[in-house]
Amino acid sequence: MPVKIVTDSSITIEPELVRELDITIVPLSVTIDGVMYSDEDLKFEDFMVKMAETKNLPKTSQPPVGVFAEVYENIAAQGDEVISIHMTETLSGTVEAARQGAMLSGHDVTVLDSDFTDQAQKFQVVEAARMAKSGATKAEILKKVDHIRQSTELYIGFSTLENLVKGGRVSRMTGLFGSLLNVRVIGDLKNRELNTLLRGRGNKTFYKWLDELANHISSSGRKIREIGISHAQGLEFSQKARDVLQKFVEKPIAIMDTNTTIATHTGPGAWAIMIDYE
Repeated sequence: MPVKIVTDSSITIEPELVRELDITIVPLSVTIDGVMYSDEDLKFEDFMVKMAETKNLPKTSQPPVGVFAEVYENIAAQGDEVISIHMTETLSGTVEAARQGAMLSGHDVTVLDSDFTDQAQKFQVVEAARMAKSGATKAEILKKVDHIRQSTELYIGFSTLENLVKGGRVSRMTGLFGSLLNVRVIGDLKNRELNTLLRGRGNKTFYKWLDELANHISSSGRKIREIGISHAQGLEFSQKARDVLQKFVEKPIAIMDTNTTIATHTGPGAWAIMIDYE
């Protein structure tokens, strides 16, 4: 029985991979000054301009349950199986909406919390889609996806905490206290929790941590399958990170704009480094 792969637009992925691997992406939406935009319709560059101009933080919305149900019904013929991989419930209710949509659809749908988002979510989705295309069974795909989930690390840097404060998410980052709007913060997403690893003033905080990360990778001896770097107007550091980390992985490191959902909460100047160990 064919296996279909579904995800949501919090994923950061090359459009050609989506087409090549027949991945279905269910769009989230974002509301700016009372106008709702679908992730399908709003270019990232336009979103960043609109976010900078508005006084109020854009509001992101998960897809409705009915949309998920309709997607599953449309892509799954009789006997098809669906694996639906989504942004961690730490950040959004999307995965729960997908679960409810799966129950309504009446199809064989397995919904997974990726524990991540962005390119870390992509690692799981792309491998699942490649395996599905090659004829792997659902059980085989789920086993591989679980391995990737457990072998992935996601690090994120904030140049400002203004958006996190407005969105009420600072309290979710362990170790953040007081007024920290003018500091640089580096955290990780681990065990469905945002944790603070380092904080300091100025971009030197980022570069010092990057050297420490490179030393850690070098001394660990662990082999890396893939590294992805995403950013929200944080290209300069992202390029430096790629230059430092490329020697640890054969596959070229992708630097991509993140998506509107993530940028809404990180604000400008943010970046994420995601590592998939073998």
